[in-house]
Amino acid sequence: MQKYYIYILYSEKSDKFYTGASSDINTRLERHNAGATKSTKSGRPWKIVYSEEFDTNTEALNRERYIKKQKSRIFITKLIESAK
Repeated sequence: MQKYYIYILYSEKSDKFYTGASSDINTRLERHNAGATKSTKSGRPWKIVYSEEFDTNTEALNRERYIKKQKSRIFITKLIESAK
């Protein structure tokens, strides 16, 4: 059964977070770090600091939208800390 994920990347270089969704987060991370994504190209290298797994793509995309709507570094930092 296919799984879907949301992930949060962190760039030490730019001190920024990036939130995305994918069915294969490792391949997606490779693409981010290869510069294939315009919005993350300047922050390379990126590392995965948080992820969640979902049964459907719709659930993952809804969760991604929710996190992005928060527009809050504090929210993301708390989310990451809660997973440790």
